[in-house]
Amino acid sequence: MDTKSLMIGVAAALVAQVAFPDGIRCSASRAITYEEFGAAGDGTTDDREAIVAAHKAANARGVPVRAKDDATYYIGCAGKSAIIKTDVDFGTAKFILDDTKVPRKYITVPAFSIIPDASPIPVNGIGPLVKGQKDLGVKLPGRCLVRLENSGVMRFVRYGRNRTDGAPQQEMVIADGDGQIDPSTPLVWDYEKVTSAKAWPLDGRTITVKGGVFTTIANQAESRYTYYIRGFCVRRSNVRIEGMSNYVTGELDHGAPYSGFLRILDCANVTVTGCVFAAHRTYETIGRAGQPVSMGSYGIAVGSAVNVSFIGCRQTTDILDNRYWGLFGSNYCRNLLFDNCEFSRFDAHMGVANATIRNSTLGHMGVKAIGFGTLLIENTTVRSSGAMVELRSDYGSSWDGEIVIRNCKYAPIPGRGTRMSPLITGLNLGTHDYGYDCTMPRRIVIDGLEIDDSAWTGARGETYIFAPFDRRCKGDGVRPYPVPEEVTLRNVHTASGRPLKTSRNMSMFGKVKIVQSE
Repeated sequence: MDTKSLMIGVAAALVAQVAFPDGIRCSASRAITYEEFGAAGDGTTDDREAIVAAHKAANARGVPVRAKDDATYYIGCAGKSAIIKTDVDFGTAKFILDDTKVPRKYITVPAFSIIPDASPIPVNGIGPLVKGQKDLGVKLPGRCLVRLENSGVMRFVRYGRNRTDGAPQQEMVIADGDGQIDPSTPLVWDYEKVTSAKAWPLDGRTITVKGGVFTTIANQAESRYTYYIRGFCVRRSNVRIEGMSNYVTGELDHGAPYSGFLRILDCANVTVTGCVFAAHRTYETIGRAGQPVSMGSYGIAVGSAVNVSFIGCRQTTDILDNRYWGLFGSNYCRNLLFDNCEFSRFDAHMGVANATIRNSTLGHMGVKAIGFGTLLIENTTVRSSGAMVELRSDYGSSWDGEIVIRNCKYAPIPGRGTRMSPLITGLNLGTHDYGYDCTMPRRIVIDGLEIDDSAWTGARGETYIFAPFDRRCKGDGVRPYPVPEEVTLRNVHTASGRPLKTSRNMSMFGKVKIVQSE
C-alpha cells in the first residue's frame, strides 16, 4: 500500500471512531454497551450507574444500546433512573432488581424510564366543551395528546372499604394542530370550564425496546399502601416493547404493593408484544374505612394512555391462583387491546373508553371495568371465580355504551360460592353519589357463548345473565340506575342444557327486552 492510501485509511478510521465528551471512543453509529461505562455484569456488582451513563451517552449521540447476552446486571437501591430515548436490545441478558433494601425516598424511582423528546406544554384558552364536541377551539403545535381537567367537578367518588372523595374530572384526547379531536378519542364529559389543559406532542418515530430477563427480588416492607415502582415507566408515545420477561422472587407473607413492573402513563400508541409478566402475592391491610381489605399489587399499570395494545403476552404465575393479585390495572385510558394474551384479569378502575379483549384467556379475576363506548370480548375464555364481566361496584357499576360478547367460553371456577356465577355482575343501590349518573349498558349482544355450568347441579346451577345488583328494587320504575334496554342472544349454550335466565331479581330486570335467535 502506498503512503497516500495508508493516510486515507487512517483518516477514515479516525473519522469513524470519535472521542465523545464522556471519554468513550467509539463509532458514532454503532450500539453502545454497558461494559464501556464500567458495568461488571457479574450479578453482584451494582451496575446502575454504568447503565444510567450508557443511556445518557446513547441519547446524546442518537445511537442504540445493546446489552451483553451472557451478562447479569445487578441494580440495587440507588435513586437514579436510566433514561431511554433510543432503541434498546437487551437480548438474553439478565437483570436483578433488588428491592429488599431500597430507602423509602427511592421506592418510586423506576430502573428505566422511556420519556418523550419534548416536554408537555400548557394549553390556554380552551373554553366550555360539550360531550362529543369535535374540536378544542385552539391551535396546537401539531398532533398532540391532550389532557383536559376541570378541578371543580369530582368524579369517581369511590364507595366501600377503600372509599375516596373522588378525583377531578379529566380525560385524554388526541387532537391535530387545528385542535380537531380525533374521532377515536371523543369527549366523554361536558366541561363547564377547563381549569387546566396540557399537551404532549406525539413523538414521530417509534422506539423499540426488546429482550431482557428481569427478576424482581420483592420488598419485605410493611403491608401498607406504599407502592413500589421499580421497573419500567413509559411516558413516550410511539413505543414498542418486545420479548421482555419479568419474574418475582423472595415474596414473604407480608410486603408493600407494586404499581406495575411496567407502567404506561400519559402517552399514546404503545404496543407490548411477546412479553411475560409476574403477578404479585395478595396482601391485606386496613382500608380507608378502617376495615381490612385485600391490597392490590400490579405487574402492569396503565394510566391516562391512548391506544395501548398487549399482543401475545402472558403471566408467569397461574392465572387461576387467587393467592396472586390480578396482573393488569388501568385508569383514565382509551382504546385498550388484549390480543392473544393469558392474564389473570383485565381491570379498568376509573374508566376506560373502548376496550377489546380477543383471542385470549382470562383467569380468576375475569373482566372488571367501568367506562364508556364498546367493551368487546371476542374468541376469549374467561375462568373467573366471580362473573364473566364485573361492572365495578366501588365506582357505581356504570357502563355508558354497549357490551358485545362474541364466540367466547365462560367457565366459572367452583368454590367461591354455592351458586353458579352470573355473566354480568355489579352493585348499585342508588344511595351513593359517585360524581356522575350511573347506567348499565344500553345494549348487550351475546353472539356465540359456551357456558360450562357442569360443576353446578339443581336450582343452584341455574345460569343468569345478570346478578341481582339491587335486591331492594321493587320494579316501580323509579330508578336512578337504568338497566339495559335490550339483550340479544344468539348461539348461547350451556353444558347442562339448562336455559340461560335473565336474573333472580326480576323486579329490576323484568322489563329488559331479551331477543333470542340461533
